Amino acid sequence: MATLGQLYKTGESGVTVKKTHMVPVASLYIEDGFNVRDIDHDHVEAISEAYIAGEDVPPLFVEVTEIGVKIIDGHHRFMAAKRAIEKGHEIARLECKDFVGNEADKIAFMITSSQGRQLSAPERAVAYHRLVKQGFTIDEIAKRVKRSASDVREHLKLAECEAEVFDMVKKQELNYSDAIALQKNHGAAAVAVAKEAILEAQAMGKKKAVFKKFNFKKSHQLMHAEISSVLELISNNADENADELLSRIKTKLEQTMQIVRSEVWVTGGDKVEELSNG
Repeated sequence: MATLGQLYKTGESGVTVKKTHMVPVASLYIEDGFNVRDIDHDHVEAISEAYIAGEDVPPLFVEVTEIGVKIIDGHHRFMAAKRAIEKGHEIARLECKDFVGNEADKIAFMITSSQGRQLSAPERAVAYHRLVKQGFTIDEIAKRVKRSASDVREHLKLAECEAEVFDMVKKQELNYSDAIALQKNHGAAAVAVAKEAILEAQAMGKKKAVFKKFNFKKSHQLMHAEISSVLELISNNADENADELLSRIKTKLEQTMQIVRSEVWVTGGDKVEELSNG
C-alpha cells in the first residue's frame, strides 16, 4: 500500500508538505496568564493516558521566543505529556507547528481551536475582553471568533460583573445569564443577592442558585384578564356609591398583585411589586 510520502515524491499527485517539528519537552514553556482556558486537571489526566497508550495526539502550536518555545495552543497536551513522564513514560519530544499571526490572532486561535476543550462562559468572557483591550469592536471580535455579535456582547457583560459574582460563575454556583441580570438589577449589591441565593440553593441540596425567569407572556395574560375584570366591575356597578366601588376595585387589584407576586418573577430576584414601585 502506497504512503503519502511516496505519492508526494511522484510530483504528480498534488500532495504537498506542511512541516511539523519534534521539539524537546524541556524547550517548551507556558507563559503565565496567556492561555484563555483554565487548566482542567481531569482533562490533563485523560490526555496523559492517551500519550501512554501510544494514541495520536494533535501537535502543539508554538512560537520561538528569546527564552524558548512558547506554547500558543496545546497547554493541556503539554501538561499531559509532563504528567505521562512523571508516571514513568518516556517522551523526549512533542510534535509542534509554527503559529503565524499577531497577538489578536493568537487569542482568536485559542478560542476557536477544535483541539482544546470547550470554553466556559467566564473563559470566553476574559478572552473577548482581552480582544477589546486590543482595540477591537464587538463586530470585529465576532468575526474573528466565528460567533454572533450578541454572544460577544453578552460575555463582555459577564466580564464587567463584580469580581465575586464572576468567581461564583467560575465555581458553577451561578449561571452566567443570572450573573449578568443580577449585576444589571442590583449593581454592587449583586454580590449579597447572589450569596443569599446560593445559600438557599445549598440548603435545598443544590450547588447552583436558580432564579425564576420573568414570564412576559403569562404576565400579559394575567394583567389583561384582571384589567378586563376591573373594567367589568366598574361597568356593572356604575350606580354604586363611589367610595364603596373604589374599595372593591382596590381589593380586586390587591388580589391581582398577589397572583403576580406568586407566579411572575424577574430574573435576579426582583419581584414585580418592586418594579411597580419604581
